[in-house]
Amino acid sequence: MNWKFEDGRIYSVDDKGELMAETTYVLKENGVVDIDHTYVNPVLRGQGVASKMMEVVAEFLREKGLKATASCSYANSWLQKNKEKYSDIISKEIENEAIACKIGGKH
Repeated sequence: MNWKFEDGRIYSVDDKGELMAETTYVLKENGVVDIDHTYVNPVLRGQGVASKMMEVVAEFLREKGLKATASCSYANSWLQKNKEKYSDIISKEIENEAIACKIGGKH
């Protein structure tokens, strides 16, 4: 997938411009971001795209020297499962992060 990077958003679109996958995040303080939303287009679900997208997000955060918490339930679960590989980008605040699904732009 061809990933695009904007402030607060990492995403991929297809040749027609349709959104295929997206992660959004909010910069909190002290170099910590809250990953608040992940999305994978229904045509790609079940193919490991969300996990691959989280790898892209984690590497981006690593390159930028940022740490992550995640109020998005999928992102939080992924970070917890991969905490050994990505311990350098996971904020200690993740243990206390309120988990919620962001649907339609709202928690």
